[in-house]
Amino acid sequence: MATTSVADTSSRGMTREEKKVIFASSLGTVFEWYDFYLYGSLAAFIGAAFFSEYPEATRNIFALLAFAAGFLVRPFGALVFGRIGDLVGRKYTFLVTILIMGLSTFLVGVLPGSASWGIAAPIILIALRMLQGLALGGEYGGAATYVAEHAPSNRRGYYTSWIQTTATLGLFLSLIVILIIQNSLSKEAFAAWGWRIPFLLSFVLLGISVWIRLSLSESPAFKKMKEEGKGSKAPLSEAFGQWKNARIALLALFGLTAGQAVVWYSGQFYALFFLQNVLKVDAQSVNIMIAIALLLGTGFFVFFGWLSDKIGRKPIIMAGLALAIITYFPLFKALTWAANPALAAAQQNVRATVTAAPGDCKFQFNPTGTAKFTTSCDIATSFLTRNSVPYDVVATAAPGTVATVKIGNETVESYDAVAAGADAKAKEGAFAKGINIALQDGGYPLVRDPVKVADSKLDALIAANPKLALDPAAIRGGAKTMVPVDQAIKDKLLTTEEAAGATEVPVYTIPGAGAFKMVADPAAVSWPKVIAILFVLVIYVTMVYGPIAAILVEMFPTRIRYTGMSLPYHIGNGWFGGLLPATVFAMSAAKGDIYYGLWYPIVIAAMTLVIGLIFVRDTKDTDLDAIK
Repeated sequence: MATTSVADTSSRGMTREEKKVIFASSLGTVFEWYDFYLYGSLAAFIGAAFFSEYPEATRNIFALLAFAAGFLVRPFGALVFGRIGDLVGRKYTFLVTILIMGLSTFLVGVLPGSASWGIAAPIILIALRMLQGLALGGEYGGAATYVAEHAPSNRRGYYTSWIQTTATLGLFLSLIVILIIQNSLSKEAFAAWGWRIPFLLSFVLLGISVWIRLSLSESPAFKKMKEEGKGSKAPLSEAFGQWKNARIALLALFGLTAGQAVVWYSGQFYALFFLQNVLKVDAQSVNIMIAIALLLGTGFFVFFGWLSDKIGRKPIIMAGLALAIITYFPLFKALTWAANPALAAAQQNVRATVTAAPGDCKFQFNPTGTAKFTTSCDIATSFLTRNSVPYDVVATAAPGTVATVKIGNETVESYDAVAAGADAKAKEGAFAKGINIALQDGGYPLVRDPVKVADSKLDALIAANPKLALDPAAIRGGAKTMVPVDQAIKDKLLTTEEAAGATEVPVYTIPGAGAFKMVADPAAVSWPKVIAILFVLVIYVTMVYGPIAAILVEMFPTRIRYTGMSLPYHIGNGWFGGLLPATVFAMSAAKGDIYYGLWYPIVIAAMTLVIGLIFVRDTKDTDLDAIK
């Protein structure tokens, strides 16, 4: 890879045209990431609108397709738009990608749900999500290439680092917009129609981005290549069909982007998942804490991009990988103590033992969150994992034996969902209640929701909950609500047979007698400590991600640059990164340890660190026109 002497451009500031290029490229890319993240952040509301009316098997297929469209389709967008970008030009290609992304997002906001359009609604939704994935696959490479080809060779890291802020800013923007709208509406209104507003707002962002990008000119490097007739006629075959270029793409994937992706997804997305789903911190608080950490850390993308112009791209990226490898376990354990100290203490003192027949436990890879586990061991371990309970599996039971869970001195029998048949729901309730009582006795931070009970079922409720020491006379002598029979049946407080002959029934609300749930006590959450840990994780993200665009651009010649850099970037981030939350969760479930899944990003980062240190050359001060 050839280099050239650097002109003395370090002392001057950005020209007006260069600022315009960076602003237009970055702003459009922020909006594309904003559009892309909305789907993930609002998945529960989208699922209720488009999938809830269908049988479970159909719902699972739709959910899997939507998931695949979001991440697995991105490399194909890189191929499609990368090729167009190397043939037609950078400017017009990423103008097309933002139009596709913006219009697809807007249409999600106005698309009627399955209640109105039937099965056509989820099919159209998935098609729009696929278009989003394809557009995102083409956007990043175009923006990074366009900015890099405008930048002075000794400031390329600094210039392209502004593009690196866009994914984080897009996530930040989506979180802020959602929080504002949620706080402006009731929960019922937001669930019914308010979730559509962030999608509709993307049309305004689209208009601004298109207007700005239309005023840009083509990149100097691409124009020069076209004028000299040196463009590639077959970018895909040249980029990946010739070993000298394919080798560079493989090094870019395994020696740079795979490790960068897992550090990025661990620091931003898995940290959010871990706080909300593992440590049980309420979603709104998690969004605010993540947003604050992102706000504090985003400027470091630019700092490390600038620093890479001084000391090189490779040392910073490799240092970020090494720090993540060394510190992920202590950082996530510290996050547990800061966010849910009661859970951390209980995990130290109480560990469950699942005794099951050999082969009864499966690897619970569940990327869409919709899989159902039916064996008695899988039901037990899935329940414990969802409640962040550490456990050991002892596969010593006789074949055909139902798994049992021992917590302290309590042993609770699981059940086989298929064998239970019509009794599965009752067995599920009895199993969950038995485990939850044992966990609560062991110090786990479980609380019980209030429950509404009709007078005719009050005595049965009291008998089923002796530890609550409820006084039926005091309850019946206290506050009650007279509920019409039709409403009581609709709310499943009574069956039709139990309500025969009555017009209304007395209903009591009993606090602390309903469903169990694991929680993080809001008063015990240490916001400063949580935000500080999240900030450190974001710093690692900025180290590996800030200089990545510059080094990828500088690895490929101009005629195949868009194609060559886009594919390894999106395979790394779409597949290695996109599958990270589901993989980490499945590994943790298999081991019965909420931290065990961290081995996935650590091993991938270690692989990239070794390959990167040995085989990847630093590219600082590379002359883009000299790369052959």
